Amino acid sequence: MTDLTLYEVEGCPYCAKVKTKLADLGLEYESVMVPRSHGERTEVEAISGQTGVPVLVDEANGIEGMAESGDIVEYLDETYGSAS
Repeated sequence: MTDLTLYEVEGCPYCAKVKTKLADLGLEYESVMVPRSHGERTEVEAISGQTGVPVLVDEANGIEGMAESGDIVEYLDETYGSAS
């Protein structure tokens, strides 16, 4: 089981950017597809305080809902990049 969970929408270029980084680092993660409609993204809003995707949860490191693809990619590099 993995500690990483990515909330995403199919076809989202920002989500793809994060997924590429996860793959580059060889990290396993759980993907949760959320509705296209921002109004229906109650789970994402509860976790991150907003309805945009992607949102990353990293239970092992206490990250409960990081938004913004650039921030997520930077975080993954800093946290997991040197481990591989």
